[in-house]
Amino acid sequence: MRRRIQTPKEYYAALLICCLVLTITSILHSPKISSTKAPFITTIPTRKTFNMSSEEKPTVPDLLNRSKEDIIAYLGGIYEHSSWVAEQFHESLQTQNSTAAPKTVSELFRAMKEIVNNASHESKLELLKNHPDLCEKIERLSNLTEASRVEQSRAGLGSLTSDERAKFTSLNNAYKAKFGFPFILAVRNATKYTVLSSIEGRVGNMVEAEFVAALGQVHKIAWMRLLAGVRIDNPAGFLTCHVLDTANGCPAANMRIHLKRLSPPESAGFIAEYKTNSDGRLPSGPALKGTDFQVGVYEWTFFVGDYFASKNNELTGTPFLDEVPIRFGIDDPEEHYHVPLLVSPWSFSTYRGS
Repeated sequence: MRRRIQTPKEYYAALLICCLVLTITSILHSPKISSTKAPFITTIPTRKTFNMSSEEKPTVPDLLNRSKEDIIAYLGGIYEHSSWVAEQFHESLQTQNSTAAPKTVSELFRAMKEIVNNASHESKLELLKNHPDLCEKIERLSNLTEASRVEQSRAGLGSLTSDERAKFTSLNNAYKAKFGFPFILAVRNATKYTVLSSIEGRVGNMVEAEFVAALGQVHKIAWMRLLAGVRIDNPAGFLTCHVLDTANGCPAANMRIHLKRLSPPESAGFIAEYKTNSDGRLPSGPALKGTDFQVGVYEWTFFVGDYFASKNNELTGTPFLDEVPIRFGIDDPEEHYHVPLLVSPWSFSTYRGS
């Protein structure tokens, strides 16, 4: 038998419990609230920024088909703290035929680079001043953009020894006093030793020459950020090889070659083994093309000792050259990279051909 409520106090307590039960039940059984369908929910608007680590990277045409706000937000951080470059680029899109809009990452970069190059000296100087001091500890740089933080971490700039830091601090102070802007170097693929050697070499430049050199580094940083931020579905570039036997004056036929990708880490590893044809080239054509042709660091290994043994060249018991590794970088997915080898049992050379 239920107990009847006897007092006002008990009545109001029971009423409160009923309200709580009804509220909880309503929440549990109601559909999820979407901020786009609930105008009574307010949020503080934040400005979008470029995120090179985003998994959903657009192609260049996809990006340029977005709204003005999205384009400027995505490209605004390509040049450090200088969204005016992206804003002027968007303005230029409105004044040209759609067929003239950039289609590739190279074309997009050239368009943005031209805007910077045509800017006033004051705007360029401000752009240089927007960059952080390279070798200060990362945790002390509250004004670092995410892109700069990633770049400096990869270069190991937070691990300077006390002697290295003292050397850099001295050079950096002299550099800033002389030129009026911080030392700038594209460090994504550099080491702290590269940074220290570079500032030591550039601090003696004339002011006008260093202004141009620093701006060149800014463009290089922008290029690498663009590469990291857009998707390239079908790159036009490709990799080829040619081996010439300078001891016997002929193409090096039937030489065994290995190709490895060393970076980026997520795609590093052995790629393939090849054997040159009668012309000293790869019989299957380009070693890399299409989606396999990626920006990164690669290494050929040429088994020259085995080759010269087959040619009856006189070799020492321990061959002077047995395996010849050539490490090289691919920086532009739209270009042809030709990496040949000119070799004898005692010497070799290479270059970037075409």
